[in-house]
Amino acid sequence: MAVAIEVDVADSQPGTAVPLRVVPSVAVPVAVSVGGRARSGLLSPERRALTIGLVLVITLVAFEGLAVATVMPAAQRELGGLRYYGWTFSAFLLASVVGIVWAGEQCDRHGPARPLAAGLLLFAAGLIIAGCAPSMLVLVAGRAVQGLGAGVVPSVAYVAIGRGYDASMRSRMFAVLASAWVVPGLIGPVIAGAVADYASWRLVFLALLPLIAIAAALVLPALRRLGAPDAAAASSSRTVAAALLAFGVGLALAGLAVASPGVAVAVVVAGVVVSIAALRTLVPREVLRGSGIGAAIVGNGLVNMAFFGTEAFVPLTITTLRHQSTLVAGVALTAATISWTAGAWIRERMDDRVERRTILRVGVSLVAVGIAAAALALWPAAPIVVVACGWGIAGLGIGLVYSTFSLIVLEAAPEGQEGLTSSSHKLAEVLSTAIGIGIGGAVVSAGAAGGWERMGVGAVFGVMFVAAVAAVVVAGRVRV
Repeated sequence: MAVAIEVDVADSQPGTAVPLRVVPSVAVPVAVSVGGRARSGLLSPERRALTIGLVLVITLVAFEGLAVATVMPAAQRELGGLRYYGWTFSAFLLASVVGIVWAGEQCDRHGPARPLAAGLLLFAAGLIIAGCAPSMLVLVAGRAVQGLGAGVVPSVAYVAIGRGYDASMRSRMFAVLASAWVVPGLIGPVIAGAVADYASWRLVFLALLPLIAIAAALVLPALRRLGAPDAAAASSSRTVAAALLAFGVGLALAGLAVASPGVAVAVVVAGVVVSIAALRTLVPREVLRGSGIGAAIVGNGLVNMAFFGTEAFVPLTITTLRHQSTLVAGVALTAATISWTAGAWIRERMDDRVERRTILRVGVSLVAVGIAAAALALWPAAPIVVVACGWGIAGLGIGLVYSTFSLIVLEAAPEGQEGLTSSSHKLAEVLSTAIGIGIGGAVVSAGAAGGWERMGVGAVFGVMFVAAVAAVVVAGRVRV
């Protein structure tokens, strides 16, 4: 989505703020002249490389995420192992937890360039493993390596926005990064679906490798110029705690698939105990209390669990239960991605006009409506186009709330601890999503084994709808 910035300077004095209005048009602003003095924009000389580099990296990760979600049913049909279907997403997300925390810690100590370089290398290695996987277990392993690398990206992006842009530019930069999903959203799922149907799903992984080198060459020099913070944070071994957290959650999710009830309960309880102990080390106390900034972090986690916990099973439902092509499933994901971007720009325009708490409530409610519409895919008489449009409503909702939660958390971050705060924020988001998809995978696997697969998918949609409703409640406790 292209934008132009209209600026009213008729009554403005040098050094004063001027109203900005975003309209569909030509380009993101480079600079605005006020009273004869140039005011820097997102593409001003000192920020141009950083802005373009961040957009390219986010575009790469977005393309991969949307494409993989589209082709995973095709991979499962070739490799078998339906019981591991949910793990192809959960392993990625749990590994991302470690990457997020490590990157946040490294950004506060050394700056954002070094962790992003390591993250891109891991991401590339994961693509190779997954693209050459001979079984679903190896595919899960490749996805875990990918997750380690991909987890670095959001922490680096948040820190770069916090340190590289003025407060007046951050909201627009979040909207620009949301726009980085437009091209992947338009072509990613559709191309991935066509590749899976007419060539091989493996190309969805392997074809991205050359783009990683290009993205690294563009963004790393700009990140090096940001340098390290003036007061570098001391090491707190949070990465070790993150690894324990990922292990504990993974153990609990694995316990859900154990046939023996007694053993299953023991494994789940052990995983929960390890997870809680690690979480107390990683997340500030007010986050665990769920009030103030904590409410923003918890609410963001719940709405992401609801949205992505549903989206992971939308392609499976369309291709397996409704017997549509992978290409059709990609169209449904495309609808949500486009509406997500539209929601992000609508939210940016409403930032000074509508209370953020109201935006949160409306957006999360739209996600709940979209989940209910997606569940119509289970009804054989429901047209697939209705399902795609319904999922587009969910995309609009997540677009409204995603950057809103992010801005609330970023603005409350103590100076010099942007990495710690952003990693806590992304930690809750990714962890909630991993848990939601993991539970969904266990339910679907049990349903397939028991001959009630359609009912199992319906139960997943029901759980995610409840998570969306809970997010509406938590959003009311956010302090703006």
